[in-house]
Amino acid sequence: MIIREFSKFLINLNFEDIPKESIEKAKLCLLDYFSVCNRGLNEENSKILIKSLSEFTNYDKSLLNNGLIRGIASHSLDLDDGHRLGFLHPGTIVFSTALAIIQDEKLKTEYNFSSKDFFESVIVGYEIAVVLGKLVNPSHRNQGFHSTGTIGTFISGAVASKLLKFDLDKTINCLALCGTQSAGLLESDHSGSMGKALHAGKAVHNGLISAILAKNGFTGAETIIEGDEGFLKAMVSDFDIKNFDFKLFLNENLGKFHINEVYLKKYPFCRHIHSAIDSILYLRGQLLKYDEELEFALDLIDEIKVETYKIASEHNDYNPKTEQALKQSLPYAIAIYLICGDCNLDKIDDLINNGLLNDEYGEDGENYLDDEEIILIKEIVNKVKIYLDLELEKLTPNKRSSRVIIKFSKDYALGFNFDKNLEKTVYYPLGEIENPLEWEDILDKFSNLNPNYDINKLEIIKDMENKDIYSVLKWLI
Repeated sequence: MIIREFSKFLINLNFEDIPKESIEKAKLCLLDYFSVCNRGLNEENSKILIKSLSEFTNYDKSLLNNGLIRGIASHSLDLDDGHRLGFLHPGTIVFSTALAIIQDEKLKTEYNFSSKDFFESVIVGYEIAVVLGKLVNPSHRNQGFHSTGTIGTFISGAVASKLLKFDLDKTINCLALCGTQSAGLLESDHSGSMGKALHAGKAVHNGLISAILAKNGFTGAETIIEGDEGFLKAMVSDFDIKNFDFKLFLNENLGKFHINEVYLKKYPFCRHIHSAIDSILYLRGQLLKYDEELEFALDLIDEIKVETYKIASEHNDYNPKTEQALKQSLPYAIAIYLICGDCNLDKIDDLINNGLLNDEYGEDGENYLDDEEIILIKEIVNKVKIYLDLELEKLTPNKRSSRVIIKFSKDYALGFNFDKNLEKTVYYPLGEIENPLEWEDILDKFSNLNPNYDINKLEIIKDMENKDIYSVLKWLI
């Protein structure tokens, strides 16, 4: 039932049905995707992937390889968009799939895609992503699955089916084949490995495989989601399939243009950490009013108490050893943004290159780090204490909230005219629709990530629905 209803929605959606607000949000998401993917292509995991692919005899810039590379590159930085109720990052899958198909020379000749085709597929991809994410999460996530990888395969298949103008049977078969290839385990994410980015790349890759197979007549199980041995039974263990009203759920959720609810990210850390980062940046601003260099205030901090919801509280790695692990570490995020302020990815890369992830002391017991910022960050990390707050937990997933409290030592004697403890609670982290990032903000993000790119070229996105898609991409890429 679910695959069939998804397929009918996908086939029937026309560009003229899409609200202008959703088209404008799609453009903003595309701008954000380009900013992240362009930079991500230069990351270590992307380079390893390309090197590895080159070891295959028939390696070339094929449809599948293009999708795989783009998926990994755009998910490498922990800066891609997401949806808090879907518990996933749709943009990395949606745009990687669409661009791989549109750029494929054979498919270009066969279909001659338009900009309106592009936007239809984008809207469909985000819609399937969020509806399926809302159906299975947070249970699916709490069982250990990474939704960007698992649900991402369906997203890719939906985008591909729309672009390739499949009929109902082929669309059903494509999405059904996606379901049986759905994969991605959170252990890869939280262990600090490159497997997290691989999930996104493989979701695109598997979605494209499903589409091409379906195009040529390969069949899949229509009941792959709700069937007795399907996705819900296998991957959402507490789902009550027999008593769940799927028809009501789809009526209430499908076709609501959920792309409008997507958040955008400023900080290159896991989204569950962002409200705490916003809080510590606010408190840093308060401290600077009374201590312009933070010379004395930092010495007086006794504890930085972070009260937050369960998933965020579990990001408690006090000893990350890889860049990927660092981006999952709440204690390090707090320390970095308190010491360095509103820093970008380049600053964090510099910290890593200067020894941030090294042990503070050598075997001889002597401190061998000579970077003052890093020494301060490590000192602050040890003062960060993370607590599960049951009241904030009750607000999830509608709000991803954090309360940060800076507690000062008994030596508090600088004459600061604020209370002994500083406190800030953020309910909606920066980038949510209640606290949005706008076009200019994402342009700044693009510039920071891609300083050698002429951002004036990006203006073409604002009116791209009225332009030839191939001319737009040639201009941008």
